[in-house]
Amino acid sequence: MELLGGLSYVSYTIGAVVCGLAAIWIGRKGDSARADRTPAVVALALTANWCFAAASFVPGKPIVELTEIARNLSWLFLLFRLFGNDGRDETLRLVRPAAAALAFVEVLQFLLLLISRNYAVTPELAALTFETAALFRIMVAVGALVLLHNLYVGAAATSRQILRWSAAALAGLWAFDLNYFTIAYLVGAVPGELSILRGIAAAIFAVPFAFGFTASTSNLEFRPSRAVTFRFLSLLLIGGYLAAMLALARWLDMLTGDLARLTQVGLIIAASALALIWMPSNRLRGWLRVTAIKHLFKHRYDYRSEWIRFTSTIGTTGFDNIPLQERVVKALADITDSPSGLLLVPDEEGQFELAANWCWEAAEVPLQAAPAVLGKSLETSELILDFDEARAGIDRQGELAHIPDWLLHDTRAWAAVPLLHFDRLVGLVVLARPLVARKLDWEDFDLLGVVGRQLASYLAEQAGQTALLEAGRFDEFNRRMAFVLHDIKNLSSQMSLLLRNAEKHAENPEFRKDMLVTLRNSSDKLNALLARLGRYGGGSAEKARPFDLAEIARGVADRLQRLHPVAVLRTEPVAVEGNPEALDQALAHLVQNAIDASDAESSVMLEIYSDGLSGKVTVIDSGHGMTPHFIRNSLFKPFVSSKAGGFGIGAFEARELVRSMGGRLDVESREGLGTRFTISLPLRAAHSLIGRAPSAEKTEVV
Repeated sequence: MELLGGLSYVSYTIGAVVCGLAAIWIGRKGDSARADRTPAVVALALTANWCFAAASFVPGKPIVELTEIARNLSWLFLLFRLFGNDGRDETLRLVRPAAAALAFVEVLQFLLLLISRNYAVTPELAALTFETAALFRIMVAVGALVLLHNLYVGAAATSRQILRWSAAALAGLWAFDLNYFTIAYLVGAVPGELSILRGIAAAIFAVPFAFGFTASTSNLEFRPSRAVTFRFLSLLLIGGYLAAMLALARWLDMLTGDLARLTQVGLIIAASALALIWMPSNRLRGWLRVTAIKHLFKHRYDYRSEWIRFTSTIGTTGFDNIPLQERVVKALADITDSPSGLLLVPDEEGQFELAANWCWEAAEVPLQAAPAVLGKSLETSELILDFDEARAGIDRQGELAHIPDWLLHDTRAWAAVPLLHFDRLVGLVVLARPLVARKLDWEDFDLLGVVGRQLASYLAEQAGQTALLEAGRFDEFNRRMAFVLHDIKNLSSQMSLLLRNAEKHAENPEFRKDMLVTLRNSSDKLNALLARLGRYGGGSAEKARPFDLAEIARGVADRLQRLHPVAVLRTEPVAVEGNPEALDQALAHLVQNAIDASDAESSVMLEIYSDGLSGKVTVIDSGHGMTPHFIRNSLFKPFVSSKAGGFGIGAFEARELVRSMGGRLDVESREGLGTRFTISLPLRAAHSLIGRAPSAEKTEVV
């Protein structure tokens, strides 16, 4: 008892001090324009007086009861005055009867106090008087909460900014009293432990109430930390789970015998399984996060945290060897909690192709992932595609007709964010549906649009750096080749001079004959090398002439058959027009690459046929295959080779040679399955109709 008395004294003393300071604060710092400032000061002062009386006297003394009645009446009058803060003075007459009725019920406490002191001489009368007093206090608390609810709900938006802190404090004060007197009524006595807390509760509610009367109260907002909120909700969920388990355990105590033991064991197994399945669940955590954001925060995103995470994802290089393209997808996916995503980029013809796949398993992306007209539409409208709307037939900017079927059929596809750099589309990120399904809203569109433009600048910067590096490599290569050409030209001149001198001065016919043959062959080889190198330096190309595509392909196959099995599966005469030596060289490069990628026993297969407009040579291997990232960024880049000691210009040279004849080179590859290269050259009959020069624009699709 002495311990409870000491705690009660400390609690009510704290309440008296805090309420007194709050009254002084409002009197000196409170907004002078508010008509309820004086009633607020009086209410806090009377509350401090009640706490002082409760700390000084034994509970139940008349002085304590009288000060509590005065406290309650002052708070009711303050509530009545709060209705006038938003121009409701005309409607105060509607609230006045309700406030007067609550005040009358509180005044009846004087009569009950008089009866309990003079006439409740038996235990039955004393209990009846106590229960009546508690019931009256419950009625006052309920009525005050109802009035407070009507006050806040019916207030204008500007008035809510003023009332919210005061209303929250009053709601807490009367909610505490409601629970306190409800328990007292049910048990028939004052709950001693809760009685100690009344002083602390008064102090706690006085602080926000005082803040609500400052001139800057409309700028005060409750902004809980998202991380703390999520952890608190997680702990609350775990606590509720443990409480439920405890309640079940207490209920099982009523059972006896083998049934009780069997039930307890089954409960432990079921509870453990439930905890192991649901507690670590990403879906459960995602649902908890979405629910908390929806109901507790003004904005969906914590922009500071999102920007820090975005910068860390994009700016940190070298982690896990993830290329920039995949980090771009990850940066957008992290914002929307998407588990995976794809990056599509336009090729030289504007058609979209796969550039990066981040965690999207079994994604069946066609070679031409999206048409060029979709990119043009997104460049103009800057629209973020919502695939759920597209599946429902909703067309925003005419984009519905251009969305490819594979994206509409794959229900994992949720949204597509265009990456725009100076109003030019440099990529399209397709995001997978989050674990917790939700609709895209304006905040998603705004944030994803801004982040998409930032990511586009990174991709454009990388492309510019790559182009500069490539130009630098070409410059170095050209400088070296200039020296090589100079030396070869000198050697050719010397051999030609030696040949002329030998023709004039050699006296031995046999020696002269052998020397002439040797020198003439060497001179021819050097001149052929010069002619071939001169083609890449911008010199004039050789005149196109007709030849049989199948004959060239069979010649390459026969020549390389000595090194590795090369099979011609299908062949037919195909008359095309171009440079047969250039085609021979390009095809030799492709077949040699196929041999290098294949096992020793695995054959490289060739097919030669016509589709009516062009002649085609297909080189097929069942080797290791290539990734889309390698095909786009490395296969046709000079000086980049996957082979030890390779110079990295074989595939690049083959493509340039085919282009020089007005043709195109296509490639399809899958890791672990193999690769298919297809050379397409215009037929001789079609070549004259097309009239295409060797310098025409590039048309192949990779």
